[in-house]
Amino acid sequence: MTMAPSEQKVHPARKPDWLRLRLPSGPAYEQVRALLADVGVHTVCQEAHCPNQWECFSSRTAAFLIMGPHCTRNCGFCAVGHQPPCAPDPEEPAMVAQAVQALGLLYAVVTSVTRDDLPDGGASCFAETIRAIRQIRPRALIEVLIPDFRGALQPLQTVLAARPDVLNHNMETVPRLYGTVRPLASYTRSLDLLAKAKELAPSIPVKSGLMLGLGESEEEIRRTIQDLADAGCSMLTLGQYLQPSALHLPVQRYVTPEEFDLWKRIALQTGLSRVDSGPFVRSSYHAENLFDRDPV
Repeated sequence: MTMAPSEQKVHPARKPDWLRLRLPSGPAYEQVRALLADVGVHTVCQEAHCPNQWECFSSRTAAFLIMGPHCTRNCGFCAVGHQPPCAPDPEEPAMVAQAVQALGLLYAVVTSVTRDDLPDGGASCFAETIRAIRQIRPRALIEVLIPDFRGALQPLQTVLAARPDVLNHNMETVPRLYGTVRPLASYTRSLDLLAKAKELAPSIPVKSGLMLGLGESEEEIRRTIQDLADAGCSMLTLGQYLQPSALHLPVQRYVTPEEFDLWKRIALQTGLSRVDSGPFVRSSYHAENLFDRDPV
């Protein structure tokens, strides 16, 4: 299967029609925002300026961001703050569980900032949050989107021992672009983490995600998808990179919905069993649908 992405380019200065959102109306959005503020939890929806937050909040769902809103890394694509982080709040796992219960979630997504300042990278915080949610809402499925833990094995084992239903770690982009997109990360290290997760806990699905539109080539996308399949990844999200501010990396091109559909077919042919691909797709966006969907 071949394509010519260069022939489908849309000038980055003009956001195409398919990226224009009609925001939901009604009281649900403000109710969820107030609930989260009252409980005292952070969401990646708000901190990362996710374009889907109005839809998700209006549907009474959110992706939780643990260990505070400040990251120890400074990735070129990410809107999350990079100030010096505070010590993790020991009450945070219980607060996240309370929010899951209050929202009535049957599928909870928990991610975090990267905490290179912590000895275990925050793995114990993930494990405690999983256990807190299980205690208050035992029927809920839990997906964790973890950092790379600087390649250390013990933190990954700590998270897996808490038995999340899905273990997610985003590759984000192709190897060539790591120096500008993820300067403190390593493509090999992230890929090894996914492979090790599959080896240590074969029954837990391994998931990853890529952003398109940062300057990657067709061949680089194909190679990265193949690398993920070879590492044992079974679930993949593909979405459009959107520049969160003028201080972040510019969009190199807008990928058409038709091309996203084509990449989904390619990924499924490569061996991944569940793929969500589209301009607004993000790791946590409708994550429960990707988990429940029967393999194609």
